[in-house]
Amino acid sequence: MSSGHRLRDVEQQRPLLVGEEEQGVKEVERIPLGETKRLWFIPDCCGIVCAFITWFLVFYADFVVTFVMLLPSRSFWYAVINGVLFNSLAVLALASHLRAMLTDPGAVPKGNATKKYVESLQLKPGEIIYKCAKCCSIKPERAHHCSICKRCIRKMDHHCPWVNNCVGEKNQRFFVLFTMYIAVISSHALALCGYQFITCVKVQWSECSDFSPPVTMLLMIFLCMESLLFFTFTAVMFSTQLHSICNDETPTWERQTRWAGLRSVFGGGAPSLRWINPFAGLKLPTLLPRRSWRGGAEFSV
Repeated sequence: MSSGHRLRDVEQQRPLLVGEEEQGVKEVERIPLGETKRLWFIPDCCGIVCAFITWFLVFYADFVVTFVMLLPSRSFWYAVINGVLFNSLAVLALASHLRAMLTDPGAVPKGNATKKYVESLQLKPGEIIYKCAKCCSIKPERAHHCSICKRCIRKMDHHCPWVNNCVGEKNQRFFVLFTMYIAVISSHALALCGYQFITCVKVQWSECSDFSPPVTMLLMIFLCMESLLFFTFTAVMFSTQLHSICNDETPTWERQTRWAGLRSVFGGGAPSLRWINPFAGLKLPTLLPRRSWRGGAEFSV
């Protein structure tokens, strides 16, 4: 073992010789340390199904609100204001979901635990670094290996099947925005359903909707159940995420102040509309590699 530093394998808790046999090292050296930015997508069947269900339920809520409750309304401005507000929030929620799903959450470059790379770190004598035996990468502080993404993720919070991705250093803001907007549109849908029920009770059910009374009742009851369930889940998740960010709850790490934690997640600077805008800083990634490496192109999937 080198006298300058020690390299440990966290998963199996055994010392790893920096100058160990090149078995597996030659293969990982083909992968560049600075991977080209490509579309990040996890081909997990459960996650894809959950993401599809999420989008379907948002579109269902939008259909019921727009075509069952607002368009048949006698009040023009009531329909316009609530329609614009609900659809705008739905677009922001889906945009946040899409960016949380397709953004690299902070994956550590795969296969960078090579002798050459370790020597380039210029570690101090006695300094310990850790290696993940599963993806053959050097793990920074607060990084954890995800068995679904098959990568080590910086500041990994958890793997969420509803966004089909890990929640980590680079996409936590979009996940927080997604839970916030879903909670807001769920409460909005509940309020609209309550008002619609009161309106339909006062007049004939056939006059407050273009659909038949039984169909209208079924659509609104299902929307109420969906909104109540989603509001409870996302409101709890949103408050939990904010609490975690403000208190910087990660073991063996120097805690930041609350504002420093919020700025590190939402993009720095003073609080602004940019913090709650999922389109801020949007850059379309390329699907094709710009360079060809010895080991071939490695897609971030």
